[in-house]
Amino acid sequence: MIVLGIESTAHTFGVGIVDSKGHILADQRIQHRPKEGGIRPRDAAQMMSEHGAEIVKRALDEANINMKDVDAVAFAMGPGLGPCLRTGAIVARFLAKKYNKPLVGVNHCIAHIEIGKLVQQLQDPLVVYLSGANTQIIALANGRYRIFGETLDIGLGNLLDSWGRAVGIPFPAGPKIEELAKKGKKFIPLPYTVKGSDLAFSGLYTAAVRATEKHDIADVAYSLQEVAFSMVAEVAERALAHTEKEEVLLVGGVAANKRLQEIMRIMAEGHGASLHVVPMKYAADNGVMIAWTGLLMYSAGITMPLSTPINPKFRTDQVDVIWADSENPDA
Repeated sequence: MIVLGIESTAHTFGVGIVDSKGHILADQRIQHRPKEGGIRPRDAAQMMSEHGAEIVKRALDEANINMKDVDAVAFAMGPGLGPCLRTGAIVARFLAKKYNKPLVGVNHCIAHIEIGKLVQQLQDPLVVYLSGANTQIIALANGRYRIFGETLDIGLGNLLDSWGRAVGIPFPAGPKIEELAKKGKKFIPLPYTVKGSDLAFSGLYTAAVRATEKHDIADVAYSLQEVAFSMVAEVAERALAHTEKEEVLLVGGVAANKRLQEIMRIMAEGHGASLHVVPMKYAADNGVMIAWTGLLMYSAGITMPLSTPINPKFRTDQVDVIWADSENPDA
């Protein structure tokens, strides 16, 4: 079985192709990088419209197949930016209609989880999902990926990018902030906001921007990371103690941060669990994760009509994960 997947939730238009043995046959992507400011959804969608067909062709060429060899087409339904989601959905519907292929709509957040489980060969981890728009602590329970804690305002990646933009660091700011933080020598107290099992970053952002007026920017970067990552670790630790999982999986674009990994590893090992980090290649948004999750869903009998709408606010815990018990998609 072969599935082609399309990712288009934000700045990346990605096309991935996978087979039922978990082999990644193709991974092609293009990213919208604004010259200044944050992502403008319509500009990103326009880039996707202009280059989408080219990325699909490149993926098919890389896999050395054509659409006749594809068994199903998957696309990211949400959550994400409306104009971008619609562009990816249009491409997916066109391919499904033209080549008479089943269509599968995928939850973007769940796709991050499933690609992490695939490449790290995990079965049932506690998932710490940290990206630009999302910050969630997730575990599979009673047939759904349940959220044991999440941000109440902005995502961790959004925090880093927004602060970076405020101090003149271009998008994506995360990697540059990580390097800058290594030069920091002084910890500056900043708001630490954990509310039960949820957390909030907007107050931290405001305080960090103001702190740059009085303190060295490297010290602020260091302090910002320490506070934000510690907040995530506290919420994750609470969920780990409750679920008693033996594995912790770190996914999403922010997962690449080495200091974050160090903090999460200490937390996990303190509860007898092992930490696993999705490789950077699949931490960022990509079509492979959509293709693999689509394959799992299609193998479990899930398909959708061409008229299936996008869902910009599609939550992780709204999906029945009926494929979770199937270790072999061909079974």
